[in-house]
Amino acid sequence: MLRLVGILVTVLFAIGAAVLTWPSFFRVERHYPVAQIVSFRGLVVLAFAGVLIVALLLAIARPVRGFALSIALIATVAVIVGGVTMVSRGLGTDALPAKTASSIRVMTWNTAGEATSAKTVAQIAVAMDADIVTLPETTINTGEQVALAMRALGHPMWAHHTEYGTDGWDARSTTLLISPKLGDYAVIKSSQDGSSNTSTVPSAVAMPTSGNGPIVVAAHAVAPRLNYMQHWRDDLQWLADQCADKNVILAGDFNATLDHMGALGVDGGTLGRCHDTASETGNGSVGTWAVDMPALLGAPIDHVMASSGWKATGSLVLRSLADSTSDHRPLIVQLEPAG
Repeated sequence: MLRLVGILVTVLFAIGAAVLTWPSFFRVERHYPVAQIVSFRGLVVLAFAGVLIVALLLAIARPVRGFALSIALIATVAVIVGGVTMVSRGLGTDALPAKTASSIRVMTWNTAGEATSAKTVAQIAVAMDADIVTLPETTINTGEQVALAMRALGHPMWAHHTEYGTDGWDARSTTLLISPKLGDYAVIKSSQDGSSNTSTVPSAVAMPTSGNGPIVVAAHAVAPRLNYMQHWRDDLQWLADQCADKNVILAGDFNATLDHMGALGVDGGTLGRCHDTASETGNGSVGTWAVDMPALLGAPIDHVMASSGWKATGSLVLRSLADSTSDHRPLIVQLEPAG
């Protein structure tokens, strides 16, 4: 009887390990509770490593040796596959490449509303020489203060935004700053009135009205809480649909990691026709949320994505920040026109 129980537990553990290591194969990456667990791939790998150690210790006892070694073998495979996945996406880089005449730098930062001052956002954006700044959970009032502070530092920006209601909750606002060097921009009507937008917290689609700048989408998908799972799935599909043109830059808080985006890519893209720039430049496994966790154990849910007209040449996640109590880390990416 104990032998049968051991076999059953081993089989169930193997299935669980496979699902958490390769969720897209089983098509469960956007279903509760797998979606929540796989957000923290670093923690999952660490947990399997813990199981491996315990199983090896149990293997000392002869009566459970076979069972313990079976569990250890499964845990070993899970650790190796999970670790290789993290390494392939990138464990972090230290600097951006030198900016060229054709470069565009994009910074995205969920500021958590008043948790981050306009002065702090402006100083970091100027230090990063950002041409596009997407700020989920930031009101237009704060965004305009950021733009004014950046102008005072010799780095002028135009401020755009969308908002859902005026209830004072900063998460219902998304602000987008764009350098005048890229031309004039306007947020499209369907973003402003919500007729085509993310479901619960807003995104902003800005189209160039002059110049040859890219379409810019400041993204904010709702978090995958139990009562919002379908809204979250719909938001990710909506964001994927924005990446139909070859000249799109999509940046913001997706509340999703690369593990959640299986089957949402088109023509080789990660999300729609957009490719994830952080994973292409060595930062795809660096967690942008939450800041009170080590970066490699956190969830990389903030992204800068670009369609085929752009190539990423470098990225940076700012891991240590003063003067901010936001629960997100900023992500900065440098892009060059492809070809």
